[in-house]
Amino acid sequence: MDYSQFLAMKQEIGLLIVFLLVFLYDTFFSKKAQGALPVVTCVVFALYTLFGFICPCVKESATAFGGMYFTSPVLVAIKNILNVGALIVMIQAVNWADTDFIKVRRGEFYELMLLTLFGMYLMMSSNHFLVFVIGLETASLPLAAMVAFNKNHFESHEAAVKYLLTAVFSSAIMLMGLSLVYATAGTLYYDGIFIAMIYSDINVMVVVALAFVMAGFGFKLSLVPFHLWTADVYQGAPTPVTSYLSVISKGSAAFAFLVVLTQAFGFLYADAWEWMLYALIILTITVGNLFAMRQRNMKRFLAFSSISQAGYIMLAIVGLNEMGVSALMFYVLVYIFSNLAAFGVIGSIEHAAGKVDMDDYNGLYKTNPRLAVTMMLAMFSLAGIPPFAGFFSKFFVFTSALSGPGTGAALYVLVLIALINTIISLYYYLLVVKAMFINDSETPIATFRSTFAQRLGMWVCTAGILGLGIVSYFYDYLLTVVE
Repeated sequence: MDYSQFLAMKQEIGLLIVFLLVFLYDTFFSKKAQGALPVVTCVVFALYTLFGFICPCVKESATAFGGMYFTSPVLVAIKNILNVGALIVMIQAVNWADTDFIKVRRGEFYELMLLTLFGMYLMMSSNHFLVFVIGLETASLPLAAMVAFNKNHFESHEAAVKYLLTAVFSSAIMLMGLSLVYATAGTLYYDGIFIAMIYSDINVMVVVALAFVMAGFGFKLSLVPFHLWTADVYQGAPTPVTSYLSVISKGSAAFAFLVVLTQAFGFLYADAWEWMLYALIILTITVGNLFAMRQRNMKRFLAFSSISQAGYIMLAIVGLNEMGVSALMFYVLVYIFSNLAAFGVIGSIEHAAGKVDMDDYNGLYKTNPRLAVTMMLAMFSLAGIPPFAGFFSKFFVFTSALSGPGTGAALYVLVLIALINTIISLYYYLLVVKAMFINDSETPIATFRSTFAQRLGMWVCTAGILGLGIVSYFYDYLLTVVE
């Protein structure tokens, strides 16, 4: 075996080094020094993330291990985007990790998070379904342990069981689809499957195999009708874990979905998976919006909001071109800042007052104006109100979808339904703003000062929401990388 092939996995090796440093610190340093573990982890991972942007480790495409692993400048940029989100989650989790019940296991929390991120790296860089499944399970199983981290909370146990069972069933469905793919193509290499599909007839087995694979991804992305686990898991999991699930896990699954569909099943776009994707997008955006209107718990509210956002993320895949890839990257980056800003406010209030219901936010502006303004910016960005970043991310997604290979009235109906749902989403996002700025409360949340880590996370997210909405350089940079 030529060990020089590992040099193609520079980002994965760098992440493993960060993992080992955190593990060694957690294992061998004194109990007194353990108090600095969250800060040390954030600093080390911040340096790793910054290095990824300053010194891109891959300047041209490369493969390793017989073509089973693939990397390129686009994948490097995608992983850097996910690193930004993971870093914000780490910062926001500092105070939660220092609570009396969690601090004895805070090392495990950060180690599990880094391990799941490593699995997501493998998912996106796979060029063979064996590597993909290894990455998928490496990302999924530690997440179940993270969801169950609050061992003294019944809801956390329930959420972990639901997440684990969902992960098992979704993996089984996907593996069934992959077995049918192998029976049809005789290989699990993406390019081999693509070539085999060109020379084989589009029969029932191929369509069923593709449907099973897409169903497996649907569970990971919370696409309707595979979304029923999302709200319960988001509500029961610790807030830092919920925020990680909502952005990093969803973003990595979206990028892996794009790679698999285009690289392995691209030839079947017009014949099979175009109409499947259209149906999933319409159902996901519409159902997510309708159920979000009914929620009063803020974590369940953002759960159904994230379901709807997953539909817009899938809309970028419809573009199936360079603009679609860059629009997907930009949308996920904006979604990271917007959603984590909202979860930062939720986590700060939950940590200080233990309240997570929307009615508890009545009159928040009078007692905690900065938190209210941060939440307002997050809601405006998620709703796509200009000039905030969310408006431009949705605009680029719609533009890429219309510029893709899809033709006919179905594509225009799809985009029209997505636009109408964007207007519908304004209603429930503005419900939160109304509660904070207009509704009165006899017992509002008392005035309190967030910790420095909480404020830092929200400052970064606010800067991202405003900066990405004003400075067009970021999207131009992503489009240049893709081209």
